[in-house]
Amino acid sequence: MTNTGLVVLEGGHADHKSVSNTMQINRLGNEEPETNGHDQVVLTNAMAGKNYSGKHEDMTLEDIYGKDGDFDDEDDSDWEPIEKHITIATWFCVNCTLVNVDGAIYCHICGEHKESGILRHGFLASSLHEADSVTNNSLERNGKSKATCSQSMAPHKLTAVGFDERMLLHSEVERKSHPHPERPDRLRAIAASLATAGIFPGRCHPISAREITREELLMVHSDENIDSVERSSQCVASYFTSDTYANKDSALAARLAAGLCADLASAIHSGRAKNGFALVRPPGHHAGVKHAMGFCLHNNAAVAASAAQAAGAKKVLILDWDVHHGNGTQEIYEQNKTVLYISLHRHEGGNFYPGTGAAHEVGSMGGEGYCVNVPWSRGGVGDNDYIFAFEHIVLPIAREFAPDFTIISAGFDAARGDPLGCCDVTPAGYAQMTKMLTSLSRGKLLVILEGGYNLRSISSSATAVIKVLLGENPESMLENAVPSKSGLRTVLDVLKIQNNFWPNLEPIFSDLQSRWGSYAVQEIKKKKKRRFVVPLWWKMGRKKFLHHTLSEQLRLNSRKRIKSSLWF
Repeated sequence: MTNTGLVVLEGGHADHKSVSNTMQINRLGNEEPETNGHDQVVLTNAMAGKNYSGKHEDMTLEDIYGKDGDFDDEDDSDWEPIEKHITIATWFCVNCTLVNVDGAIYCHICGEHKESGILRHGFLASSLHEADSVTNNSLERNGKSKATCSQSMAPHKLTAVGFDERMLLHSEVERKSHPHPERPDRLRAIAASLATAGIFPGRCHPISAREITREELLMVHSDENIDSVERSSQCVASYFTSDTYANKDSALAARLAAGLCADLASAIHSGRAKNGFALVRPPGHHAGVKHAMGFCLHNNAAVAASAAQAAGAKKVLILDWDVHHGNGTQEIYEQNKTVLYISLHRHEGGNFYPGTGAAHEVGSMGGEGYCVNVPWSRGGVGDNDYIFAFEHIVLPIAREFAPDFTIISAGFDAARGDPLGCCDVTPAGYAQMTKMLTSLSRGKLLVILEGGYNLRSISSSATAVIKVLLGENPESMLENAVPSKSGLRTVLDVLKIQNNFWPNLEPIFSDLQSRWGSYAVQEIKKKKKRRFVVPLWWKMGRKKFLHHTLSEQLRLNSRKRIKSSLWF
């Protein structure tokens, strides 16, 4: 059976090899982390490598070191492993999903304890101890002293939170060599953080979930998108793209997520809630008019904007701080003057997923200027660059636009520690950006969860944002932010382009050029060229190096002396 936009697995997808024909789906009530299970890596003679005929006489050592192909001119025909099968037990970090050798107690990437309690207590759980340990300083800062204050408040003054456990049913059925980053534990960790801190349930008002209707989806999506997502409910496992999975419950989860966002937008704009946070998945900002992609099925932010306008909002601002450009949201609204889309994201000349979102993408067909992209040219971007861009691009344009309703597409994958985003935004940085946006649209603000794949980062950042929605000030405010050279160049490039559509940017652009112009054009001093070092595996031969490393690892395992993870 062939479906447009949907690849159905029958015995395993071409890019996703199935480990077992029997596929188990994680159900509700299963509190065990699906990313912290044990796995085994089995090495056999078949993995010893492939012999390539012919010589590589024209290649330098550096060429060979950087070669992607697996070749080895050394004759290893006389080499045999000690055992036919060498088995090494491994475990996946519940926090960042990366693999670790069984003898290690802490993740060698993020430092999380093997038996972390992050799914019970969120980021308030100690990263250095087992499940029931909670850090005292975290409890002091995030204690439940204010948990009962909502009981004396009128419901219409509360911050509303949208959440439904059925969204946890959306998970990748097929077991791979590595857990999928967009996993149910993302919601579990945030919910655990809010519960431990007494925020939700407690200080926030829950709203009931409902499934979005087809008519509402058709305001932003085509029949092609809606039908392809719906067809996934007929399959045990399916894929829209190689990284965008679905199971038989994914369509339901997507409808619930979109329905919650629509109802939150309506409640906030009508005054029944002060503001809100949509704790939803699957995420949405990559989903375009026709296609699901990038972990996203339906575009939750676009649905919320449509609902806000149906409730009476004439102009809506969508601010997207996910580390990836929201190509789907841009596609849906790039010809619409009533919705202003502003995105801050890694771009790197189109080499960072999804490759869209260059500064010159400003909208089309009468919507020019209502698409504002701030494309970072590198990773590692932190609070200073984001706050600087907010002060000089986001807020000036947003105030001129004067929205009646504001939506944040809040991906937390630009957060410090995220394995995909590799940036450096802190919870305080996210809180300050949220605080700055509360000055718009009379505080009518809806925050919608998008990406974010380090559980400690995403839960601490989401909690910091919700505290601002509740009226608390950020723990720290960055004043007089000094941008990096690359960040300043990006801001100046965007101002130069958007100045054609927003005249109020001209004095800002001129002022920045006069004060920072020379700083922006300074060339970064070239680092002294490092001497090329021949890698150990080249000296020994790849296969012998592998055998040497694994044998040493087994010896250490047997003596219980592993103190760190295996690196090679």
